[in-house]
Amino acid sequence: MKKLLLYLFISFLSQANPYADQAKRVTIYRDHWGIPHIYGKTDADAVFGLLYAQCEDDFARVEMNYIEKLGRMSEVKGEKELAYDLYIKLLIDEKEAKEEYKTSPLWLKKLLNAYADGINYYLQKHPEVKPRLITHFEPWFPLLWTDGSIGAISTGDVTEHETALFYGLPTQVASVKYPNPDEKLTGSNGFAVGPTLSKSGHTLLYINPHVTFYFRPEVHVESEEGLSVYGAVTWGQFFIYQGFNPYNGWMHTSSEVDVADAYLETTRDNKGQIEYLLDGQWIPFKTKWITLGSRKIKTFYNHRGPILAARNGKWVSVRSYNRARKSLVQSWLRTKTTGFTDFKRVMEMRANTSNNTVYADNKGNTAYWHGNYVPRRNANLDWGVPQDGTTSKNDWKGLHALDEIVHVYNPASGWIQNCNSTPFTVSGSSSPIRSKYPVYMAPDGENFRDRNAVRLFSATGKLDLKDLISLGYDRRLMAFEVLLPSLLQAAEGESDLKEMVQELKNWDYTVSVSSIAQTVAVRWGLKIMPKIPKAMHFGGETDVVQNMEQYAKTGSKSDMVSALRLVKSELEADFGTWRVAWGDLNRFQRISNEEVMKMDDAKASIPVPFTSSAWGQLPSYTSRSIQGTKKWYGVNGNSFIAAVEFGPKIKAYSLLAGGENGNPTSPHFFDQGLMYSEGKFKDIYFYKSDVLQHAVTSYHP
Repeated sequence: MKKLLLYLFISFLSQANPYADQAKRVTIYRDHWGIPHIYGKTDADAVFGLLYAQCEDDFARVEMNYIEKLGRMSEVKGEKELAYDLYIKLLIDEKEAKEEYKTSPLWLKKLLNAYADGINYYLQKHPEVKPRLITHFEPWFPLLWTDGSIGAISTGDVTEHETALFYGLPTQVASVKYPNPDEKLTGSNGFAVGPTLSKSGHTLLYINPHVTFYFRPEVHVESEEGLSVYGAVTWGQFFIYQGFNPYNGWMHTSSEVDVADAYLETTRDNKGQIEYLLDGQWIPFKTKWITLGSRKIKTFYNHRGPILAARNGKWVSVRSYNRARKSLVQSWLRTKTTGFTDFKRVMEMRANTSNNTVYADNKGNTAYWHGNYVPRRNANLDWGVPQDGTTSKNDWKGLHALDEIVHVYNPASGWIQNCNSTPFTVSGSSSPIRSKYPVYMAPDGENFRDRNAVRLFSATGKLDLKDLISLGYDRRLMAFEVLLPSLLQAAEGESDLKEMVQELKNWDYTVSVSSIAQTVAVRWGLKIMPKIPKAMHFGGETDVVQNMEQYAKTGSKSDMVSALRLVKSELEADFGTWRVAWGDLNRFQRISNEEVMKMDDAKASIPVPFTSSAWGQLPSYTSRSIQGTKKWYGVNGNSFIAAVEFGPKIKAYSLLAGGENGNPTSPHFFDQGLMYSEGKFKDIYFYKSDVLQHAVTSYHP
């Protein structure tokens, strides 16, 4: 009888806590940096553990990513987010996500269920954690991430403000996306080195995303079903976004590849029914009611997509690929690829809308793809502007095949670089030829990072991992080599600027915490940046380098001098002198974990030599005054960085902005801060023997 009662009690506990059995099949090891190494019996077990570990490190960011994808930001941040919520709900269909979950294959359902269960189990075990909005996570939530990777939405350059106006919402938007103009010019770097350029004869990969700080943590995930992957994961996602496995690795950069287009629709009101003209026929718009808090908004769609705005009496529809399951599958399968043929097969799914891909493997292969999902269009049209919506001739004609998009495989140069720039310099003399591709496929121009990377790779000898890291941290600000001579010429003879001009003349254009010239140059550059004309073509800036070169030749000398004089007066007002060393101005601080970071001049911080990569330096560190501080603090730039060698065994180093954990009381909140400021990498523990040797804690969720 007692045995029966015990069995019933255990059975009751199991039913009351359905996650407990899965938790037992997962072990999490934390190394001395707090990096989680997650081992599960099955892939689903590993996903369960991964999400549990993410919640331990920063549940708030996990939750906020899904508040955003659900279009519920206004519920926690107020009416200023209404336009963005509508944006999301117009472009991401929750009903479709639920249906995609229902019809998913069993293996994917297991992963989606494990994702939700891992988070819900964390909340169950930590009642002290109070969600801002989401108290229970559903397995279909990851199917809201439009490209499977970062959840980018493509709007054909229609703004939130325009959408708010069209649908009668408050036109105040939440924030300026780029408070400093140079932040638009940051991005990511990806490098691959082939066997001919490697000292060891093994391929090398450099993973260097430039994103908002604390956007992704560093993780390691393994299962007995063949999963073994290390890298960066976006908070709340269950696959490694940029990283490597025992066979190959991948780095994603962003580009100007056209994946969304706007159309100008001719409309009429036919007895209360709004119709649009297509090939001589009037067709009724589809309508959908969207709920935003207490508001119900009637929205409109045609065969291309949602109506997002009105311009000059025309409604603006947007054609894009804002669906998720295929992209999610592609992102997951990528982590389990075993070589070039396998990786290319996954790339053939062509579901990633937001990324270029830099690739390297243990068989000596390197590759680059400029985009992945590339719609086929009329190449004679300028797709950077809205098209005539009255004819189906302007509609997309399917997708380009993978080998049709801009790419390079095993270039003879021995190297690949992409710095959010043109693919036609990606491998020096081995680069693809521009004339072979339609403009919409690669409208990107050069930037100074691109110029700098090409310069470095073209002149280098053979490299090892530490050489590659050193190259990735090149300190040369090439943009000022173009801009400053014009300023110095213009300011010659200005007696109040004489000493400042001499300081700039003596500068070697490299970053340093002790450089006064760098302080002056960067602050001056930010002031003249808005004055540099930006030639646009096919929706992108044709060439940052050319635009700056043109400004240096033809820009107003008076404006240049006035900007320098303003820099002088501002520095003197804030610091009592214009002779401010860059490291005294440019700091790294982490004192809270709010999304809108708080900084305090009175509290401890670390000097950082680097600046925005907009000026040509390969690493990126975008900083600015925050909430009235006189010093500037980093907000964006190098985040997770890794250098990987694909030999018989993986050899790799990494660095993470600040630290792994978002809790200010954690020892891993800012334990990589000094290393980060100095560009000093740590060893990656990829093999279990190394993990066990360096594990500080181990536990089941």
